[in-house]
Amino acid sequence: MNTLIKYIDWNPFFQVWQLRGRYPNRGYPKIFKDEAVGAEAKKLYDEAQALLKRIIDNKLLKAKGVVGLYPANSVGDDIEVYTDETRTTVAAKFYGLRQQAEKDKDATDPYLCISDFIAPKESGIADYIGLFAVSSGFGADELAASYEKQFDDYNAIMVKALADRLAEAFAEALHVELRRDYWGYQKDENLDIEAMLSVKYQGIRPAPGYPSQPDHTEKRVMWQLANIERDTGIQLTDSLAMWPAASVSGLYFANAESRYFAVGKIDKDQVENYAQRKGVSVEEVEKWLRPILAYES
Repeated sequence: MNTLIKYIDWNPFFQVWQLRGRYPNRGYPKIFKDEAVGAEAKKLYDEAQALLKRIIDNKLLKAKGVVGLYPANSVGDDIEVYTDETRTTVAAKFYGLRQQAEKDKDATDPYLCISDFIAPKESGIADYIGLFAVSSGFGADELAASYEKQFDDYNAIMVKALADRLAEAFAEALHVELRRDYWGYQKDENLDIEAMLSVKYQGIRPAPGYPSQPDHTEKRVMWQLANIERDTGIQLTDSLAMWPAASVSGLYFANAESRYFAVGKIDKDQVENYAQRKGVSVEEVEKWLRPILAYES
């Protein structure tokens, strides 16, 4: 847990407490210089450091995670994941959604889908996809509850905020190891923390349920493929949120052209096609993708 501290992005932590500096003192650590909130932000930060030290020294939170790397190729808008390097048996399939909303007439950007970042099957290129799930939240509920019993809501909130930051830091640290060692496509990478948090590295780690693939049900594929619950204890709730709450998961793409994007609104023709590919009803797809439907369902 101690090794994760240097990877913490403190900006979302201050946002939890609604502390935002004004230009040019926006963001950590410049926020400490802000005339309006600087002193309060520094006090909060120092108290967070003290609690973080207590958590680590007494092992009050536990971090667990899993990472996997698999042979894969794209087939249209989908990604086939294979059992081994022979690439003859499909172990799992990730389904993609493609940008569909009409772009400005002068736009030159393609209509993207996450499958675009994996080599097509017909290319003959042996590509790969990775996945991960990490949590720093084991013990967080119990620790927060112990503060709540003492009517100490401040530290109860602080525990959950720090657990969230540690989980994100875990995801950042693991991605570094993947790029340099596990996958090794950026063996000589030497970025500082600020550059990492600004996503200056090659590759992305989008999560199902977020803009690049808004379908939360794709998490089920990840959990089954990598035995995530069995090996880490990280569970999916009925709404496909993760438990512990301080958990992060996603897919790894190494393609130098890969980037984050938002699928945006999609029409019924794509919903029907997506449902057919996944082998589920249109109604089921509409249930999970309602926020991005370009029509009334």
